[in-house]
Amino acid sequence: MSAAPPILEIRHLAVALPAGGDRACAVQDVTFSVAAGEILCLVGESGSGKSVIAQAVMGLLAPSLPIRSGQILLQGEDITHAAPRRLRELRATRMAMIFQEPMTALNPVMTCGAQIDEVLRQHTRLGAAQRQAKVQAILREVLLPEPERMAASYPHQLSGGQRQRIVIAMALVLDPVLLIADEPTTALDVTTQAQILKLVLDLQARHGAGVLFITHDFGVVAEVAQRVAVLRLGELVEIGSKHAVLQRPQHPYTQMLIGAVPALRPRPDGATAAGVADAAPVLRVQGLAKTYLDRRWFGPQRQVHAAQAVSFEIRRGQTLGIVGESGSGKSTVARCIVRLIDPSAGQVLLGGDGGGAAKDIALLPARQLRPLRRRVQIVFQDPYRSLNPRRNIAQALTEGPTNFGMAPAAALQRAEDLLALVRMDESALLRYPHQFSGGQRQRLCIARALMLEPELLVADEAVSALDVSVQAQVLQLLADIRSRLNLAMLFITHDLRVAAQVCDHLAVMQQGRIVEYGPAAQVFTAPQHAYTQALFAAAPGRDFAFGEAGGRAAA
Repeated sequence: MSAAPPILEIRHLAVALPAGGDRACAVQDVTFSVAAGEILCLVGESGSGKSVIAQAVMGLLAPSLPIRSGQILLQGEDITHAAPRRLRELRATRMAMIFQEPMTALNPVMTCGAQIDEVLRQHTRLGAAQRQAKVQAILREVLLPEPERMAASYPHQLSGGQRQRIVIAMALVLDPVLLIADEPTTALDVTTQAQILKLVLDLQARHGAGVLFITHDFGVVAEVAQRVAVLRLGELVEIGSKHAVLQRPQHPYTQMLIGAVPALRPRPDGATAAGVADAAPVLRVQGLAKTYLDRRWFGPQRQVHAAQAVSFEIRRGQTLGIVGESGSGKSTVARCIVRLIDPSAGQVLLGGDGGGAAKDIALLPARQLRPLRRRVQIVFQDPYRSLNPRRNIAQALTEGPTNFGMAPAAALQRAEDLLALVRMDESALLRYPHQFSGGQRQRLCIARALMLEPELLVADEAVSALDVSVQAQVLQLLADIRSRLNLAMLFITHDLRVAAQVCDHLAVMQQGRIVEYGPAAQVFTAPQHAYTQALFAAAPGRDFAFGEAGGRAAA
């Protein structure tokens, strides 16, 4: 008996790049297939061509990225150059896509139920009552609570995990045979990520669809993949079973990627570097609280406690990590410390390690706060949104120092020195943010934060959007800078593997409170709180031993 033909077959696909690109083709001579009921993970660094392949299959390529050669077969039908009308007929009915950022993928002015109903109206002849019943059924299938309320809600009224479930519901409502998932869990915390991955696995098994799963997270690959394909600069360099590729990689590039996967265990040096334990705190947070009022047109106001009774300290040369689910209060605490938002109560004591008294900046008015801002700087999650697209890098780096009175020539010299520190050429000074990769932009944001010689550096999800090799480079850079400049660092992350590699101490937040706090080695090896234990249990690929290349294994 012959094997069933693949759901998706890509043969020698080549997609051209516009003239002046870093290479001739975004994708060159790529061949692979996805069988019914199979999950194939497509991995590689940013710019390797993963999303270009997904867009080519869905017929969503920009005109500037023409298909130069090759074939794309969906259940044997060649759709490489299919007419737009035929592609519209195939989308949602036979192939569907889960996008990375649900808030961008969803229409903000339509209710979630109306957006799922739109798929049914466009592709079926069901009546209104039948469509409504099908919307409710798919919302229940993706395990959303109160389907009626969810259907009537707008995207901004839901959490990130709930929005991603809505996108999955839209993709699966017509039972497509091929599901393409493009980084569907990148922005989610570890427990929500685990829920979404389990949901995708359950639904895929129930519907029997083939899945092309694009990700840069090797923990996710270990959790969901049956086969793995590795792309480098548009070329397929390795493909095979999950265990073969992750544990016995053959290509040097695959070995490098897997070697960069952070281990889910703390560094051997554990607690702190010499002298840190005896240093005076750079920052002491005592009883910090932030409460919002949820004002409604009808009914009583509701208080939302984003942070409650948060206390910790950070010493010079030390990195404190804060981990927890989305909505746990991590970023709220960081923004209160930097005074991007005002705390409702508590103290934020800065300094005091030079013989002088610590300064409470929690409730200082803006005029008194301004001279102190140079002592605390922040690196945000999205480097592209952090940089002004209309200013070149020289202007972005020198703006802060010149505002504080530094001579322009001295500020420019410091910018050149810091570019060298973050391992970038000084020619970057005359370029604009869009001319850099994501990893390069994050290096520039780090350099900008260091321009004012801060005592405390706050990194708020600074590496969560980066692929594994660039992430490893940025983490090593932060470690080198901390050691060289003897900085104190507050590191906010939802990635437990990253936290294990960079943090000396760890605070675990749940619903605005710190539920566990201590040396990272102690928290990782013997977590005491049930919530901490649940977080670690939800880490994707936690039980998978990554192979000989990196010599790393999940704890």
